[in-house]
Amino acid sequence: MAVWDIKERYNLARGNNLFSGTGNRGIFSGGSPDTTTLDFIEISSAGDATDFGDMTSGNYNGAGSGSHTRQIIGGGLLSPGSATNTTHFLVFSTLGNSVDFGDLTIARNGLGATSSSTRTIFAGGQTPTILNTIDFFTSASQGNATDFGDLTVARLDVNSAAASPTRATFSGGRVPGLKNEIDAVTIASTGNAADFGDLTVARRSSAGTSSPTRALVGGGQLAPGFSDVIDFHQIASFGNATDFGNLAAGKARLGSFSNSVRGVFGGGDTSPAYLNVVEFVTIESTGNSTDFGDLTVSRRTAQSGSNGHGGLGIGTQLPSVNYMPGSGRALHMGGSNPNGAAIDMFHIPTLGNASDFGNLVTARGQMSACANRTRGLCIGGEISAPSASNQVDVIEMTSQGNASDFGNLATAHRLPGATANSTRGINMGGTSDADNTSNVIQYCTIASVGNWTNFGDLTVGRHSAANLCSPTRAIAAGGITVTNVMDYITIASAGDATDFGNLTVARSSAGGLASSVRGCFGGGYTPTYQDVIDYVTIASTGNATDFGNLLAATNQPGGTSNNTRGIIAGGYQPGISNVIQYITIASAGNAADFGDLIVNRAYTGTVSDSSGGVQA
Repeated sequence: MAVWDIKERYNLARGNNLFSGTGNRGIFSGGSPDTTTLDFIEISSAGDATDFGDMTSGNYNGAGSGSHTRQIIGGGLLSPGSATNTTHFLVFSTLGNSVDFGDLTIARNGLGATSSSTRTIFAGGQTPTILNTIDFFTSASQGNATDFGDLTVARLDVNSAAASPTRATFSGGRVPGLKNEIDAVTIASTGNAADFGDLTVARRSSAGTSSPTRALVGGGQLAPGFSDVIDFHQIASFGNATDFGNLAAGKARLGSFSNSVRGVFGGGDTSPAYLNVVEFVTIESTGNSTDFGDLTVSRRTAQSGSNGHGGLGIGTQLPSVNYMPGSGRALHMGGSNPNGAAIDMFHIPTLGNASDFGNLVTARGQMSACANRTRGLCIGGEISAPSASNQVDVIEMTSQGNASDFGNLATAHRLPGATANSTRGINMGGTSDADNTSNVIQYCTIASVGNWTNFGDLTVGRHSAANLCSPTRAIAAGGITVTNVMDYITIASAGDATDFGNLTVARSSAGGLASSVRGCFGGGYTPTYQDVIDYVTIASTGNATDFGNLLAATNQPGGTSNNTRGIIAGGYQPGISNVIQYITIASAGNAADFGDLIVNRAYTGTVSDSSGGVQA
């Protein structure tokens, strides 16, 4: 009988030695001129495509999308004027040829396709009559398609489809005039599409891809000529598209897919030339595309899909084999030394050094972070000086592995302050540049991937504040301009902050931590580095009281806790430190040595699964 080594299996998967479920493989299927070739790439690693196998028939101008395990390809032309209703599928984890899946409700070409983890949806096309048809398959079960509803207007060449886990969008096309409309459907339901908004440029035969929150539409054919424009729209919010950047050249009939970080565009044509170029963008940024590599053959109208795109949500991390939620797992993320992506992990009840957890989506410093028992969020920050980011990454606390995209802040901030209870993440203040200090409070529902919403305002604008909370109340303390002001909010009720009292020493850049009863603030900057620790009783209001002192004066450390022990990690002393210090929150006194981080860091995001905010 075989004996499974679970940790060995985990390590193989995390090292991408197992393809199934890694969310990183994209396939270009078929295309014109009448090729049956299947190519694949690993999206996170630039390079040329590799042969995967062959399609059962050489169709082109169809559409494809992927679940976590399968790419489903449907419709298209078998030869000029000969549309098909045939669909076939590939298994991402196994190289080989495609297999028959079932039939569309109607044979057609020039359609678009996208998917969630359970459904694959096809929309539009022509028979040669131009159609508004939407139909869908249950991705895990071979069989024929079912009617879903109708697009807002019949159109073909609506190739730029994209999705979040809940919503699909279909952009552009022609009727025969060029269209700029974006339609939306709720994937789990059936019914007619709703008008979402408009592209920046009307075009057809463009390509669509997405993270769980943002859809990109790239390239396309104009009248006449070809577009190099990449647009984006936030899938959760109806509205018009916004300029993202440009492809390397104007082109149409290209294939596209993504993982949760990168969008990839491949092949296409500039009439009469067919292309083999593959290029990519980072979805949550803006800017022009970067060269990725080449397809094995030049082609246009390839059907494409991946096992990690936005419609599949967050699924890139692997379950831990020795972890209990709420047991005291702490994460220390990113930071400046220079800007890093590493996530360190340690166990608050057990003294010792940190170990590797994984990496953020994007290396950055000057961020903040918060967590409940199951999810940690890394919020805002500075990716390249001095630009503030609105990016929010999510980490599944129960898993070791890399972060995924969560959504965006309503306002980009670096040096913000974040905290959370079991349901809501709160972000208070920050700065968008050296001269713009914000009083904005934003919030999100941690269980739901998406963008942040305005909560209210702080009593004074600030950044580099220390933040903490109980299950009901959140506090922001100090900050720049150097202040002793503490504000509080009631987390469940949106509204402006109220004055709480004053710190013992006016300062910025302290580390905040809390039990469900008591909050502590350690270190900071006055403009000299501070070793002060002071505390408040969160349920009351009033001035802070002296608690004790850190091991050394420390500026810009990370702070977190469980309900008993508080942690101050890293920071400037004045050199950048890797020291982890701890206190017993209920007992005033000086900090003691806990262990060391893997790398010396400051300006980090630090969280745990058992802080005071998530206690029952």
